[in-house]
Amino acid sequence: MAKPKVLILRTAGTNCDYETDYAFQLAGAGTSLIHINQLINNQVYLTDYHIMAIPGGFSYGDDIAAGILLANELKFKLIDKITEFFDRGGLILGICNGFQVLVRSGLLPRINSQQNNQQATLAMNTSTKFECRWVNLQTDKNISVFTKGLKNKLYLPVAHAEGRFIASDTILDQLEANGQIVFRYVLPGYPHNPNGSHRNIAGVCDPTGRILGMMPHPERYLIRHNHPRWTRENLPEEGDGLAIFRNAVDYASTSC
Repeated sequence: MAKPKVLILRTAGTNCDYETDYAFQLAGAGTSLIHINQLINNQVYLTDYHIMAIPGGFSYGDDIAAGILLANELKFKLIDKITEFFDRGGLILGICNGFQVLVRSGLLPRINSQQNNQQATLAMNTSTKFECRWVNLQTDKNISVFTKGLKNKLYLPVAHAEGRFIASDTILDQLEANGQIVFRYVLPGYPHNPNGSHRNIAGVCDPTGRILGMMPHPERYLIRHNHPRWTRENLPEEGDGLAIFRNAVDYASTSC
């Protein structure tokens, strides 16, 4: 069986691309690190891939707002190509800055499949500062293909200044009802919820379950040695984040 192909999207300021690339390789995929200009200029075709990942970082220096410039490139220069890719069954994963990009481009949460219509945002942390810490997450009952068989509690790092998920009560209620809330911070209040997200939301998916965005970094906990207490605790060899990538690869394998 052929390996699913993953496109790791890069631009100025991307800085978690190699970790994301490694995560998908560990999960059994073939990977390519692709600059956005290669897609815009038709040097690379998104439809040649099964998964697109938008890694963390500070795309374009987070000028104006985190992820908004890259989001506008997706929305105004690549949306037709992304739509074709997605309609063919493609998966999209956005981590941290990638989540900000997906939300600000309208690709998430896509309530009622309204694409290009921004329905939520990721605002400045209530602490008004960059938060870099490990957090406990709860996997909600959800429709995402990325979380099949995932354990209920995860321990992953966050590193962001604009991670506070905000939406209207109407949108939040619909996300709850649709099973689109994928991850929550286990406890309310700072520092357990590091950014003040509404309803402790740490990650959401679209109505199909094939687009996932999350603020925590699963690519930073792939093996036991990534854990901050790996020398003092009896940890499993596999980190909590790897299963998310493996689920994506396993799902995409059905269309290879």
